[in-house]
Amino acid sequence: MTATGAARSEAVRDQRIERLVPLVAPARLLEELPLGSHHVDVLLRGRDEVRAVLDGADDRLLVVVGPCSVHDVAATREYAERLAALVPRLGGDLCIAMRVYFEKPRTTVGWKGLINDPHLDGSRDVNTGLRRARALLLEVLELGLPVGCEFLDPITPQYISDAVCWGAIGARTVESQIHRQLGSGLSMPVGFKNRTDGNVQVAVDAVRAASVEHAFAGIDIRGTPAVLYTRGNRDCHVILRGGHNAPNFDADSVAAAAALLRGAGLAERLMIDLSHDNSGKDPARQPAVAEQVGAQVASGERAIVGLMLESFLLAGRQELGAGKLVYGQSITDGCLGWDETVEVLEGLAGAVASRRAAAG
Repeated sequence: MTATGAARSEAVRDQRIERLVPLVAPARLLEELPLGSHHVDVLLRGRDEVRAVLDGADDRLLVVVGPCSVHDVAATREYAERLAALVPRLGGDLCIAMRVYFEKPRTTVGWKGLINDPHLDGSRDVNTGLRRARALLLEVLELGLPVGCEFLDPITPQYISDAVCWGAIGARTVESQIHRQLGSGLSMPVGFKNRTDGNVQVAVDAVRAASVEHAFAGIDIRGTPAVLYTRGNRDCHVILRGGHNAPNFDADSVAAAAALLRGAGLAERLMIDLSHDNSGKDPARQPAVAEQVGAQVASGERAIVGLMLESFLLAGRQELGAGKLVYGQSITDGCLGWDETVEVLEGLAGAVASRRAAAG
């Protein structure tokens, strides 16, 4: 290309790109922070147990519980230690996975999560964010806890998905073909949330789309552009999170969602998100929602295979940039505090025990 041609090309390309920084290759990060044999054991066991719950072979409830979004690694580690200590007591009734979310989808603007901005200062040091995220996942797995994670950026899974037991596609991306294709290739069970307006059909469509083969552009483990061919993911389900300030965790909503799945020829398996519009965006209402969902489980409802709970060491939320951050409190959505979380988990375990006793 001539100098004139190169100059003209520059005039039409990357006009709004501030700078380019080389992205660490997935293989390099996986070499720096490898899975050990204990991590692999926890991952395989966790994925198998989640699949068994989804398939009805395990009568426990899947509960994905943890902070809305990780911003403080130390506080998240402490939360994981507390949660792991509950498993010996509640694990007979609940299949507990820790919610460890690194990417925060925004309606408009705001902090986008630990991977995108690990220093919480707008510096957007993505390579450091990826390293911190993977290192934390290994620490949680070391405690024996399966991990649940939402996937937002389609490249990110190459860096962390091998350390995840359960994945989620959010309400703002559930209609995205990119994310449905991504779900079809992920190695773990994946839940698709209903749309923010409450539409459940789009989540059913997503489960159906993710169950079949796809081909799409991405990167391989070396960071090289590649076409990824998937086999399809049969371990997907719908997550009910309410919509437009209207809940959908009640018995009628559960029955309606199950009917949509049945009509599409899909397994009737639903997870209830206790937060978001199901709690009126008030984290303190999550226990009341859990109690009502637990009553459905105790009465024999089998379509409800799991629940999701936003919880951290301290209740509520705080504003990023409003001063020194309070340790153990969310900077995104408000969360339930630890003591209340334990009560919710105990109640759900009791609901499973009641259903089991009634079934004989």
